[in-house]
Amino acid sequence: MSQKFTDKQLLIARFADALGHPARVAILDLLSKQSCCFHGDMADEIPVANSTLSQHLKVLKDAGLIQGEITPPKTKYCINKENWNLAKGLLIGFLD
Repeated sequence: MSQKFTDKQLLIARFADALGHPARVAILDLLSKQSCCFHGDMADEIPVANSTLSQHLKVLKDAGLIQGEITPPKTKYCINKENWNLAKGLLIGFLD
């Protein structure tokens, strides 16, 4: 099915899908205001269960919007600036 769509259309859909839940939008909002954040600190800010937060982080990471650095026992997350800028450009261009 994806062969019928352009790479640009697939990327826009991937980023839009990752933005499709308010918890993920809140995570990105939080991360955009600081360089990085640990999972445990995010759990204090985002109003979802810890396991649910992990699932949302996975969706954002799989979409390429965030990146994680595992330093046991903690995981630190940051915005993936390259993909973040790509997503902004694609979404702004699409919505214009």
